[in-house]
Amino acid sequence: MGKATISIIWKGPKDRAEALLAAISPDDPEDFKAELIEGEEYAQLRISLDGSGLGQSRSSVDDILACLSAAESGMDSID
Repeated sequence: MGKATISIIWKGPKDRAEALLAAISPDDPEDFKAELIEGEEYAQLRISLDGSGLGQSRSSVDDILACLSAAESGMDSID
C-alpha cells in the first residue's frame, strides 16, 4: 500500500482564516496538521495530512472540506 501526502491552502482575511481553523480543530487533530500564516494583505490556512493510501486520504480530505464549507457558509450568511 502506498502513502499519500495532501495539502489544502486557503487564502483570505485573517478573521475568516481563524474561524476556519477553529471549525476543523476539533476534528481528529492527530490526522492532520493545520497552521495559520499571516501575510501583509491576507492570511493563509495551510492544512496537510499524511495518509496510508488514497482511499483513507480522500475520506479525511472530504471531512475537512465539509467542515470548511459549512463554516464558510455560516460566515457568508452572517455577512
